[in-house]
Amino acid sequence: MHRFRTVPVHTDEPRAEAELSLKSVASTAWGARIRALLKSRMLRFAVVGGVGTVVNTAVLYVLHGLLGVPLLAASAVAVEVAVVNNYLLNDWWTFTARAPSLRRFGKFNVSMLTGLGVNVLVLWILVHGGVPLMPANVLAIGAAFAVNYASSALWVWDGSRGSAR
Repeated sequence: MHRFRTVPVHTDEPRAEAELSLKSVASTAWGARIRALLKSRMLRFAVVGGVGTVVNTAVLYVLHGLLGVPLLAASAVAVEVAVVNNYLLNDWWTFTARAPSLRRFGKFNVSMLTGLGVNVLVLWILVHGGVPLMPANVLAIGAAFAVNYASSALWVWDGSRGSAR
């Protein structure tokens, strides 16, 4: 069992006391676990996915909302811009590849299309099975995330074991 060490603080400032408390927590086993989680490839992959969602939404808004590009065309372009963004970030940050490659990019696109198919299929099955739409959507997103991460880690980047930066 882990115990936290009490750090005597000789100040009247609560902020300094809080900072010392955080520093003492960071130096414990919990701090090591938190640092390991932040270096986790799966977490990095999820963060990149979040960034991709923002990129997709911004591009869709500009193309359709501001420029009047038809919705389907704007959505297709927004998705592909987000896929390119996600590929580059995952290549550099998540899987720490030496340089981007067209081969990996093609595989990543196929992987993301597979994830899309899983998402739509799981959503359809759950909704038609009586699960309400929003919980079904969250479960479908989770299933697609698992497929996307597994295919990226094991196929797109060939089980790359490069160290996290």
